[in-house]
Amino acid sequence: MSSGRVAVVQAEVAADLEHGLALTKDLTKAAADGGASLVVFPETWIPGYPVWLDVCRDVALWDHPPVKRVFARMAENSIDVAGESGRALGAVARDAGVTLIVGVTERVGSGVGRGTLYNALLTYGPDGTLLNHHRKLVPTYTERMVWGQGDAAGLVAVETGIGRVGGLVCWEHWMPLARQALHDSGEDIHVAVWPTAHEMLQVASRHYAFEGRCFVIAAASLMRMDALPPELEVHPDKASSTWALRGGSAIIAPNGSYVAGPVFDEPCTLFADLDLSAVRQESMSLDVAGHYSRPDVLSLRVDRRR
Repeated sequence: MSSGRVAVVQAEVAADLEHGLALTKDLTKAAADGGASLVVFPETWIPGYPVWLDVCRDVALWDHPPVKRVFARMAENSIDVAGESGRALGAVARDAGVTLIVGVTERVGSGVGRGTLYNALLTYGPDGTLLNHHRKLVPTYTERMVWGQGDAAGLVAVETGIGRVGGLVCWEHWMPLARQALHDSGEDIHVAVWPTAHEMLQVASRHYAFEGRCFVIAAASLMRMDALPPELEVHPDKASSTWALRGGSAIIAPNGSYVAGPVFDEPCTLFADLDLSAVRQESMSLDVAGHYSRPDVLSLRVDRRR
């Protein structure tokens, strides 16, 4: 089996789409210069995770003008996958010569569902081609106010130069059938994107590596409290915090042990040289899509229509 160097970027999110694309280009190039052939960015890296849903007051009030303005600004700075901003991400991958996986808020630019926002995970090949486009199946709790429900069209691992790579977004890692769908698709490397990866999300990332017998790249963002939307009032019990999002990015081996990280409260790019023979070695004792499965008594049907 093959091997290669991977990188996960942990940085403070940019203020808008233009700066987000520029920052992604610079950080991707730096990771490529460090030898990475696969570069990963966190959940909704562009235009940043809407953590204001959880740390600010009155966000659920009906017809609340400040929240509506914040939502409209988030939509304006989101990625149109089929449009100019989506092509710009493809160009980032192509110019750096890497496989690029980046979490975004997606805005549907035309056709059915025009204007709908999704929590999406995009995978671009080294030639800039969009290899996979996954939309989070179920927005979690307060996220349902801003994102639509996704589908299983991208719930699959794809071939890359470093192996078969798949990914899930945040609390999809608590969905057993979503995990199994990706296990069945034969992941060598799994990308787990989070807004911030606190203790329980470290548990989820390490569990996925152990269960799926694959490497896991856990990607998380940084955001300072003073970067929250100025229109919204922070909850008093959160006001003294420095960080709204603390990072926690890590790279995890198929036996659940850490290869790199986790790192909190500071920007970093974590690198690791992955030997994919470890995937085969660990599957000797556990292979939930192979010898440790029982398709004669348990089956999973996945509807992959967009």
